[in-house]
Amino acid sequence: MLSHIHIRNFVIVQQLELEFTTGMTTLTGETGAGKSILVDALSLVLGDRADSKVIYQDAKRAEITASFHLKSVPEANDWLVAHDLDEDNECQLRRTIPREGRSRAFINGRPVTLQQLRELGELFVNIHGQHEHQALLQRHTQRQILDDFAGLGKTLGKLSKIYHQWREKQDQQDQLQRKSHEREDHIQLLRFQTRELEELGLGEDELDSIDQEHSRLANSDRLLDSCEQSLQTLYDAEDQTIHTRLGNINRDISELTAIDPRLSEANELLSQGMIQIEEAISSLRHYRDQLDTDPKRLQWLEQRLADIHQIARKHQRMPEQLHQHWHELQQELEQLQGSSQQQDNLQQAIDSLYEEYQLLADKIHQQRSKAAKKLGKKIIAELQQLGMPNACFEIEVKAGQALSAQGQDQINFLVNMNPGQSPMPLNKVASGGELSRISLAIQVIAAHSKLVPTLIYDEVDSGIGGGIAEVVGKQLRQLGETRQVLCITHLPQVASQAHQHLQVHKQAHKKHTEVNIQTLLKDERIEELARMLGGIKITASTRKHASEMLSQGQVK
Repeated sequence: MLSHIHIRNFVIVQQLELEFTTGMTTLTGETGAGKSILVDALSLVLGDRADSKVIYQDAKRAEITASFHLKSVPEANDWLVAHDLDEDNECQLRRTIPREGRSRAFINGRPVTLQQLRELGELFVNIHGQHEHQALLQRHTQRQILDDFAGLGKTLGKLSKIYHQWREKQDQQDQLQRKSHEREDHIQLLRFQTRELEELGLGEDELDSIDQEHSRLANSDRLLDSCEQSLQTLYDAEDQTIHTRLGNINRDISELTAIDPRLSEANELLSQGMIQIEEAISSLRHYRDQLDTDPKRLQWLEQRLADIHQIARKHQRMPEQLHQHWHELQQELEQLQGSSQQQDNLQQAIDSLYEEYQLLADKIHQQRSKAAKKLGKKIIAELQQLGMPNACFEIEVKAGQALSAQGQDQINFLVNMNPGQSPMPLNKVASGGELSRISLAIQVIAAHSKLVPTLIYDEVDSGIGGGIAEVVGKQLRQLGETRQVLCITHLPQVASQAHQHLQVHKQAHKKHTEVNIQTLLKDERIEELARMLGGIKITASTRKHASEMLSQGQVK
């Protein structure tokens, strides 16, 4: 329940504080006095879009603060707890609008997003504007009214989720199909490239091995000549070789060691040198005997290297990268070839989501059809109280084929004001006054269906008067027995029913205009009702009528 509002520097309000009570509160005043400013301020603090034009004269910013009791709003308390914004049994919403920059929103002193402010605000207050009956002509408004009455919020949320998943899969499938020709061309290219590399058959380490073997065969004559010359020098020459000469030196030093033991180290080194030379001679002979000088093998290796380098140039890769490149092409080919499987999987997902959607949409259709009959009867009953005894009201629920986030149904409100005529769409037959009463009837029913604690009606009684206005006032007062109702009205029949009466005054000064709102006592209420009843001059008879109207209005 709304308990308090504080408005600073908003439109023509410099500063205003109001306390609210339970029951029905009416707000009245002269035309142009600024009665709707309070509703506009509440709309902003509940999350409406802000404009710096609403800031009072030369003030730097506008600020609106609204306080609510949480005792009768467990859903709001749960929301606050879930968002770690709870604080005792009170909740304070605050909105600041600066001249420059973006507006800021706060819940219990902590900054929040505008979306969070809206979410919480919807649990506290429901505002019905003076032009709301015009929105009643729109199909989506009619559908929303029926869905709210049927309590389809959660079910429609689930349907919307399924629909958007289905739509996303459809878009993915369309994208795959658009690229199918391009993909097939690329697959053919990849197949040719991988087949070319497979025919080359280059192993992972083959290139190093080929390079080494090619280098050896290409230099085989030089290697053989070098081996022969080295062997001749070491051992096979007719004159004294290195092996013979070193052996003679080793023998002489060995004999001298007996004379001088200090030659032992030199003798040992010479002996080791002899052993190493003999091993080198043996290794060179073995290498010479095993050396391959096959020219055909060399020719094959040169052709193999030429093929490798040619393919490398063709694929714009270094020769040593070809093996890895083949693996990469294979992976890309597998992925593209697997896209056909992806299409199959997408189609299966689309079919599954479509089936799930249809089952839920059919369920929603049944619930809407059932609720449409109940709501139609309730609206007829309300219209009869509002002076339309012959009104016939039907809600048409036609099953369609097209999928949407709201289902497949087409909702149409049909009305017949005169006996013997077929029901027609609202925009075909309803006058402005009739439309206003139909809208009011729906709002009264909706108020009983939705458990929002505070209901605000901004001149929703336009287009009616007399006894019908009194009926409207009684209905609003009845709502006020279980809810908090704030009603802006120009009808004394409605204002007289309120538990609390607020009056708006606008005062013009030399340089500025101010708006004040005061709570009226009984005598002040009679005077205000008399003003609303009479013309320029208020007579004793008018005051008596106003007093009687107030007394009757306060009877339960």
